Amino acid sequence: MEQWTLKSLEFNRVKEIVKEQAATVLGKEKIDHLQPTAVREEVERRLAETSEGMDLLRLKGDVPFGGIRDIRTAIRRAKMGGILNEAECLDIATTISGGRKVKSHLRQLEVETAALPRLRELTEQIESLDQLEEEIFACIDEHAVVKDQASTELRRIRQQMDAVRQQIQQTLNQMLRSSHYTKMMQEPLITQRFDRYVIPVKQEYRGQFGGIVHDQSSSGATLFIEPEAVVQLGNRLRELELSEEREVERILSLLTGKVQVMAEELSRNIALLAELDFIVARARYGYRVKGVCPAIAEDRVLMLKQARHPLIPREEVVPIDVEMGKRYRAVIITGPNTGGKTVTLKTIGLLALMTQSGLPIPAQEESVMPIFSGVFADIGDEQSIEQSLSTFSGHLTNIIQILQHLDEASLVLFDELGAGTDPTEGAALAMAILEHVIELGSMVVATTHYSELKLFAHTHPQAINASVEFDVETLRPTYRLLIGVPGRSNAFAISSRLGLPASIIETAKQHISIEENKLEEMIASLTTERKWAEEERKQAESLRHEAEELARDLRRQLDEWEEEKRHVKDKARREARDIVAKAQREAEEVLKELREWAKLRPQELKEHQLIEAKKRLDASIPEMELSKKTATRSAKPQKIKVGDEVLVLTVNQKGSVVEDLGNHEYQVQIGFLKMKVHRDQLEKQAESNQKQMPKSHSTVKRSTSDVKPELDLRGKLVEEALMEIDQYLDKAILAGYKQISLIHGKGTGALRTGVQEFLRRHRSVKSYRLGAHGEGGSGVTVVELR
Repeated sequence: MEQWTLKSLEFNRVKEIVKEQAATVLGKEKIDHLQPTAVREEVERRLAETSEGMDLLRLKGDVPFGGIRDIRTAIRRAKMGGILNEAECLDIATTISGGRKVKSHLRQLEVETAALPRLRELTEQIESLDQLEEEIFACIDEHAVVKDQASTELRRIRQQMDAVRQQIQQTLNQMLRSSHYTKMMQEPLITQRFDRYVIPVKQEYRGQFGGIVHDQSSSGATLFIEPEAVVQLGNRLRELELSEEREVERILSLLTGKVQVMAEELSRNIALLAELDFIVARARYGYRVKGVCPAIAEDRVLMLKQARHPLIPREEVVPIDVEMGKRYRAVIITGPNTGGKTVTLKTIGLLALMTQSGLPIPAQEESVMPIFSGVFADIGDEQSIEQSLSTFSGHLTNIIQILQHLDEASLVLFDELGAGTDPTEGAALAMAILEHVIELGSMVVATTHYSELKLFAHTHPQAINASVEFDVETLRPTYRLLIGVPGRSNAFAISSRLGLPASIIETAKQHISIEENKLEEMIASLTTERKWAEEERKQAESLRHEAEELARDLRRQLDEWEEEKRHVKDKARREARDIVAKAQREAEEVLKELREWAKLRPQELKEHQLIEAKKRLDASIPEMELSKKTATRSAKPQKIKVGDEVLVLTVNQKGSVVEDLGNHEYQVQIGFLKMKVHRDQLEKQAESNQKQMPKSHSTVKRSTSDVKPELDLRGKLVEEALMEIDQYLDKAILAGYKQISLIHGKGTGALRTGVQEFLRRHRSVKSYRLGAHGEGGSGVTVVELR
């Protein structure tokens, strides 16, 4: 990509924001070198890595990059035979430790939960190098100082140094307390000069206070003297310090040798960690802008849904929808100044560059982007005083450079094409340039004020008009992009609103040709129809969503009713079998007793009487099969008319007939739901039942006034919270919510675990996830209802 194109589209500003998300110097460096690529495989790889990074952040939280340092210089010096210092050795150890933590972080996420093949492949290549890390930490502490335990010799030297220092301190303290020396001292204290212990002595006592002068004050009134009594001890201490330095250097030399052996592994690790930080930084940026990784088009189609400019605050930017490549390859945007034409142009170009750099774009999931061989932009006033170029000449110079690099896979962005010169010639030149670019097969988006270009877009088969909306009532742009509608000149309307006399406006209109007036009338008509169609589409979309939701609710209720009916039948059969078995046992017992009694009194009871009693007992046994409603219905169906109360057999619900549709079909109102039902599935209710049925039976209303889309569970016990969630889910479903939030806080995680285990088994829950950035993070569980 040409650097001047990247600059005009402000791609480097986006990179700076992404750079803020990197945790290490290594990751920031890779972002600095990030450039868009036109290689399809590379773009797909980058986007796939970013998408996995966003999944990792969503499922496992942020990645721990703490302790990772840029150790490349230290590795190079170790390979060249130089000795590393304590800080460099410590950085190597903390980097090894940090790499292990990153690797462990990803391993804690089950493959069944998230495959993340690319991230796992990267982390599994990180070498553990535990032994080198342990050896460094055994010799160097967290303050980058070689430990006494690093070697027996170093421990012995430092013990001797402590003993000598103690002797020096004791000797000097005795002198400070001596009345003989007190009057000679400027201050009764011990200090150091050039690593030697000295006492500040007045200048006039130099001859009486024996010792070596190491320094004096700026005024010369004070001398810093090392007393003779500690000179030998000071010399001994200096010898020990030199021995310490040699031993420390020997230890660091040994550690450097071990680093040298592992230099290749360390270099690979640092490269892998840099790549991981680079990926996670892109993912963090995606969460920051609530972006997505767009799909890559196979057939050179660009489709942006609710796309936003990434450098404009989310609360201020107006999303746009753009589609190119299927029916047309050129979009001509017209409209008033400061209406958002240039922002639209930059949004399309910048999102193309971001996509080909592997960065998430602020748009909706359905967005699709092609791979462009180049993104070329002529935006802004490129006038140069040094080059003596006018505005027109500056633009034309850029355009000539662009035309030299174009091919069928390019994206071209022209801002105010043909401006800066005679309108007639400028419009003609602009149309010729557009025709040339379209013939090459490139996609082109251009902004203009020329009416001729509006007609060009209206008549050219591969071009379409677009405009940025302007509210004449408020005299403010809405920044909405309207595809298919050319921008209307609002000069007369604005002038009238601002108070310009009507006579002047009418005179001005007479100076406009009939063709231009017709064009403005056509634009006004198209704008009105577009607004009406947009409102109708939104209303139809809303009704469709409501109908789909009601249909899903009805299907769910039918499934639940069928399941409940099956359970009732099974229970009834089991109870019937139990009753039958009990009756049979009791009957056998009775007959047995009767026979025994008959043997004792044969003249009083006959056998045929026993048989008759048995038949009566058998006749008293209940039927095994449950009776069906159809058996009790009247063989002759009653006539049904509008207003009758009926029972809809398919759903076992009562309702009222609101319309006779013919062909034995009726429209029935059941609560808030209307159904088309055949006569065979309806049963007319008795008049008495109709009178007794309360009117409120068929008017079910949904109310969300007392049901909020979130439930705060913080501070509650798990059992208490689960009872509250169970009740709340029923209310939320009745209120029509498709998504709710359960606020349980972070804490120990016990409440979150209990809540999510309950949701996993709840029949009304379709899915659930932890809150994203801006939704509460791991302190909130977002639930999607069926």
